[in-house]
Amino acid sequence: MTALFIAMNATNMFNSFQLISNRAKRKLLKISQNLYFFQNHHSLHQSKMHSEALELYKAIRKEGMQPSITSLNLLLDSLVSLNKFDKTLNLFEEIIESGFRPNKFMYGKAVQAAVKLGDLKRAYEFVDSMRKKGVSPSLFIYNVLIGGFCKEKRIRDAEKAFNEILERKLVPSLVTYNTLIDGYCKVGELEKAFDLKETMVRENVEPNLVTFNTLVSGLCRARRMEEAKRVLKEMEAQGFAPDGYTCSILFDGFLKSGNVESALALYEEMSGKGVGINRYTLSNWLNHLCKEGNFDKAEEVLQKEIGKGFVPNEVVYNTIVNGYCRIGDMNRAISTVEHMEKLGLRPDCVTFNTLIGKFFEMKEMENAEEWVKKMREKGVLPNVETYNILINGYGKMYLLDRCFAIIEEMEKGGIKPNVLSYGSLINCLCKDGMLLEAEITFRDMLSRGVLPNVLIYNTLIAGSCAAGKLNDAFSYFDEMVKGETRPTIVTYNTLINGLCKRGRVTEAEDLLPQITSSGCNPDVVTYNTLISGYSNAGNAQKCLELYENLKSLGIKPTLNTYHPLISGCCKEGIELAERLFHEMAQMHLTPDLLVYNVLIHLYAEHGDVQNAFSLYHEMVDRGICPDKMTYNSLILGHFRRGNLSEIKNLVGDMKAKGLVPKADTYNLLIRGYCEQKDFIGAYVWYREMFENHFLPRFTTCKELVTGLREQGSLQEAQIICSEMKAKGMDNWSSAEDLSAVANT
Repeated sequence: MTALFIAMNATNMFNSFQLISNRAKRKLLKISQNLYFFQNHHSLHQSKMHSEALELYKAIRKEGMQPSITSLNLLLDSLVSLNKFDKTLNLFEEIIESGFRPNKFMYGKAVQAAVKLGDLKRAYEFVDSMRKKGVSPSLFIYNVLIGGFCKEKRIRDAEKAFNEILERKLVPSLVTYNTLIDGYCKVGELEKAFDLKETMVRENVEPNLVTFNTLVSGLCRARRMEEAKRVLKEMEAQGFAPDGYTCSILFDGFLKSGNVESALALYEEMSGKGVGINRYTLSNWLNHLCKEGNFDKAEEVLQKEIGKGFVPNEVVYNTIVNGYCRIGDMNRAISTVEHMEKLGLRPDCVTFNTLIGKFFEMKEMENAEEWVKKMREKGVLPNVETYNILINGYGKMYLLDRCFAIIEEMEKGGIKPNVLSYGSLINCLCKDGMLLEAEITFRDMLSRGVLPNVLIYNTLIAGSCAAGKLNDAFSYFDEMVKGETRPTIVTYNTLINGLCKRGRVTEAEDLLPQITSSGCNPDVVTYNTLISGYSNAGNAQKCLELYENLKSLGIKPTLNTYHPLISGCCKEGIELAERLFHEMAQMHLTPDLLVYNVLIHLYAEHGDVQNAFSLYHEMVDRGICPDKMTYNSLILGHFRRGNLSEIKNLVGDMKAKGLVPKADTYNLLIRGYCEQKDFIGAYVWYREMFENHFLPRFTTCKELVTGLREQGSLQEAQIICSEMKAKGMDNWSSAEDLSAVANT
């Protein structure tokens, strides 16, 4: 009733003011301008009629009068408290232009409004103006500035403002310390945050619950959970009981650091104390339990919170639906939706989009379409995300006509396709090699005013590179840069990979300075791609040069660095390969099958069977299964050492591991025995090879037949010639040539 009276009184006063004569207005204003303005503005502020208050101010100013300082202070304070920050600044500028000298309070409200609008430059201009006019900034103003700087993560500017407080002999308050501590925590400077907390204690400013919660939050964000628990104990020792916020931030920290047991223990402890977690944290907890497949526990937690008076909303149930969808349990996901409806909760776009998206992921198109139909039947209109799911789903099934039909349906329904809509479609077209259609779609997107993002350009560039259309790829790149879309390192890596695959490695390397000048930094993928390119080109020295550059930049090599590096440097000798192998170990990288195979082959070629087998056993001990290439290398090593007696056992071991010898292994065996002049032994392997439906190379056959003839095994030589003639010699020399060798 009182509020209504105040509002009516204020409105009547304003309306009456409009009706009286100018002479009466002037008389009224001269007699009681400050009293009426103060009283009625106070009424207008209470009734949130800020527009009327401003009109009243303008009317008084129009008559050449100036409201009192108290009235102006109250008006500025009202506008700020009602979040009318633009109007606050406009009024403040008017006050200055009128020749009125603002006081410290007015400047404080102007600075506060500017900071709330994110205009820190303007806020500091007000502070400079204060100083020039001999008005010293108050602690309130410094607190506001520090808060603004911390919000923008301009922590050095916040420190500067804090130091000014000390220089001007002002005493920082609890708010000052808490604000700067929060700023340090948000930029990860936790040591400085704790140092500042110690400073405030020395200055007899006692930390409060906000201080401790801020420090706990910073530690949790940095995954320093043991320290967070220590701060919690200190907090409790000082008489501060953890509240729901404390519980929530600790809980989130435990979950994000993967410490589910501690999260559960905290939840049980806080539940016992009657401290609840907020809705956001509860959703995260349920989501985590669902991700782990622990749906029974999720249901138990939800029921426990409901028992405490928690009223679950659509967000909570959507979390559970999403959990079931994630593990593919669509029956329980649908049951949860039905349970929602029984409770009077209405499934929303998020609910339906989750189900539809999962059905598409499972390639159950009919079910996906059925739920789109149900969505409409229940009065829930598909949103742009729904349509994007459909486009992506149909696109992955290469039903591109349906994708285009959905774009048309969106436009007819008044829903403008966004960059994700076109991005999904362009991605599917590029993956299917339909580059012309992808470009047409891209141009259509531009014509409709949808600006492409870096992902779309990267997709088009990758598609063009994969098809070998490097000119098109660079055209998209140029268009991207001209359109002020900043390339990422992924963009450059894609172009470098495309050039390397076409043997244009020098051009690829020439992109390195451009990467740096564009504000990007080459990463391990950049260098791995270039090393691989030069390795394929046989330029081992360039591979090593790039490898050293990579390390000098502080980029840690990966296995994909060493694969082409060791392969490319094999011709440089065993010592270099061994050095690289040992450097891998120093980098804490575990060699894989490819690395072991390259080194085993290198040792085998040089007849170093001992080191070859040493690596073989090391590989097996690490749980890496040898493959055909491993055994071929070991066989080669035995041939180099003339250890024919070990060959048969090695082939037997190979077969025992399920590796069936094929043409390359048999050719190696036949040639190896021939080199050792054991032509009958070679013939035994030829027979096994032929019976397993593999044919030797012509050169292998010729060497074996010649050897058999020279040692007098003419029958075996003739059998080989007859069998080869019967099989045909299309890809070798002629059968007549082989027969000529046998009959010589």
